[in-house]
Amino acid sequence: MIETRVLTPDDWPTWRELRLAALTEAPDAFGSRLADWQGDGDRAERWRDRLTIPGSHNLVAVLGGRPVGMASGVPTPDPLVMELISMWVHPEARGRKVGHLLVDAVADWARESGADRLRLSVMPDNAAAKALYVRAGFGRTDELGDLLSDGVRREQVMLRPL
Repeated sequence: MIETRVLTPDDWPTWRELRLAALTEAPDAFGSRLADWQGDGDRAERWRDRLTIPGSHNLVAVLGGRPVGMASGVPTPDPLVMELISMWVHPEARGRKVGHLLVDAVADWARESGADRLRLSVMPDNAAAKALYVRAGFGRTDELGDLLSDGVRREQVMLRPL
């Protein structure tokens, strides 16, 4: 059985483990780079700070007693829109509805927070993630996402009505 757990700042070692695994396994899926979170960037206070973004909701999915996925919800300047960030599922847990559970848990939190839309940005070449998001009720928007490091392409912005 898959369960979700809300993380507190004291859970930073779990968040660190998953985030480093995500950046190692899927380096092209995130705006951050593994090197940004290693060396001088690998500090307990930095991991704690990530889990204390004001108004955020940070989750892990647990399967067989082991954390196998993560996602966060964060507020945007528009109180009717929350954003899904840092979504990742361990390859061994893919195809088991872990991603859907995490997306739905963040969507529930967003709705309970008063939002009527959940937004996300996805890398344009991440076909598997985009397919998951479409199955989870997101649609592509015309909004321009962040410019990628190549200086040409942009993240794709998707929106899910709540």
